[in-house]
Amino acid sequence: MAQKVAEQVIDVLVDTGVKRIYAVTGDSLNEINDAVRRNGKINWIHVRHEETGAFAAGAEAQITGNIACCAGSSGPGHVHLINGIYDAHRSNAPVIAIASTIATHEFGTKYFQETNTIKLFDDCSYYNEMATTAQQLPRMMQAAIQTAISKKGVSVIGLPGDLTSQKVADIDSSNTPYHTQPVVSPQITKIKEIASLLNKANKITIFCGIGAQNAHDEVVELSQSLNAPVAYSFKGKMGIQHNNPNEVGMTGLLGLPSGYYSMQEAEILLLLGTDFPYTPFMPENSYIIQVDIRANRIGRRAKVNMGVVGDVKDTLKILNPLIEPKEDDRFLKRHLKIYETVKKNLNTYVTNKGAENKIHPEYVMHLINKKADENAIFTVDTGMTCVWGARYLESTGKRTMLGSFNHGSMANAMPQAIGAALAAPERQIIALCGDGGLSMLLGDLETIVQYKLPIKIIVFNNRALGMVKLEMEVAGLPDNQTNMLNPDFELVAKAMGMIGFTVRHPDNVESVLESAMKTDGPVLVNIMTDPNALAMPPKIDFDQMLGFAQSMYKLILNGRTKEVMETINSNIKHWKEAL
Repeated sequence: MAQKVAEQVIDVLVDTGVKRIYAVTGDSLNEINDAVRRNGKINWIHVRHEETGAFAAGAEAQITGNIACCAGSSGPGHVHLINGIYDAHRSNAPVIAIASTIATHEFGTKYFQETNTIKLFDDCSYYNEMATTAQQLPRMMQAAIQTAISKKGVSVIGLPGDLTSQKVADIDSSNTPYHTQPVVSPQITKIKEIASLLNKANKITIFCGIGAQNAHDEVVELSQSLNAPVAYSFKGKMGIQHNNPNEVGMTGLLGLPSGYYSMQEAEILLLLGTDFPYTPFMPENSYIIQVDIRANRIGRRAKVNMGVVGDVKDTLKILNPLIEPKEDDRFLKRHLKIYETVKKNLNTYVTNKGAENKIHPEYVMHLINKKADENAIFTVDTGMTCVWGARYLESTGKRTMLGSFNHGSMANAMPQAIGAALAAPERQIIALCGDGGLSMLLGDLETIVQYKLPIKIIVFNNRALGMVKLEMEVAGLPDNQTNMLNPDFELVAKAMGMIGFTVRHPDNVESVLESAMKTDGPVLVNIMTDPNALAMPPKIDFDQMLGFAQSMYKLILNGRTKEVMETINSNIKHWKEAL
């Protein structure tokens, strides 16, 4: 029998190195599903929601560096993919999404479940085309895969259901993707100019993003030659923090004062591989030099004085020998001392464990960091969970942290853990979930059970949308509709077929976490954390303090005095620090 187009699609994916397709089967995807079954070299991962599949594919691509695949059938399946696809694209994850559609003879008739995939996916992909003939499909597949690999983002192939059952056609062009890893560095004259500027300055701070994650040793060498503090973004933390004597922590909304002030007081700020979005945290009076592999990112977040295109590792290999080692280390010592004070303050939140049903989340995250494997993969939900992860999870050089760091979506941690567990079955996977995030895609707990994934799910159950609550309060608004009525997550986990625990008292946290980590298979730990725990940013404006005071006053007027007092008592250390 002649080969079908669906079989050809699967053969191309297998040859590219794709191990699995995350999808909900049905309708226009049925031929693709059957081709997977008959191929035997690729797996179909039956998620409960296409959004979960897209998040999982994005996580797999980030863990492995290889292309990953998800799929959605017809209109609703396409729309469900969108959020996870957006996240993968903004995370520079090479993902190919198969958007199977209605039959070609129904195009343009507003047929049942018809979706315009070109319009729908245009803003979250580098390649986005619809195949309508057997001759087009293999060429489009090659172009889509090549684009996703080279540009590091999403490619979408629109694939009509009737096309998948047709016979394949011969083509003249290549149907093989090519993996390239070019050496990219600025012109030597530019590197010499950077070296000259750095050699003349006395107060230099280096700020690293995820683009510097493979240049750890080169960054450390440069920082020691310059006696420069090294700050980093959340995405850059796991690649830069470990074995780095000059590191002073993060900056930004989730960051620490030490990282913030080291950048503010620098004569020269050297940005390495970062697209850090929070411009209010950038210094206004420093001379800023930016090195980034993508030219379009230079200068769009800060008033850059000098910008060059280059891979951070390739660039520093040329720059480091040109640096004259500095003897004056007063600037470095000052900010290392500030960092020590900051870490001491962070530890005070750990020693105070909280109370029954009001366990301090800082203490919980501290224990997770302590109990997790040296090469654990953490996935963190957006919101307060992200804050605690940023501040208390430590890099070892072997750990990985995934989150929705650019797209900022809720509900990412559990789906990303699915992709991470399938991509790296030899590593410990810990999903750090907010109660709000987990509730959104709760059904895919069953996917974890179905595929026997040994994910440890830690729920920071504060019965609220904590970050939204804080946002409203600092804006002077009394929080409204941020409290959550949650199910019993332990019972939900057990109903799904996994082991579940609930921790209500801080004295039980450590023993339960130890038990969960040692248990084979999936485990959910539901921890009742303090709903009034706040996360103070590294820079506190008077307007923020005024807004918070106003919101507390409004709560008192509305009869919520007890809640105000609990908030104050839960964060007394924060108030002292701010003052």
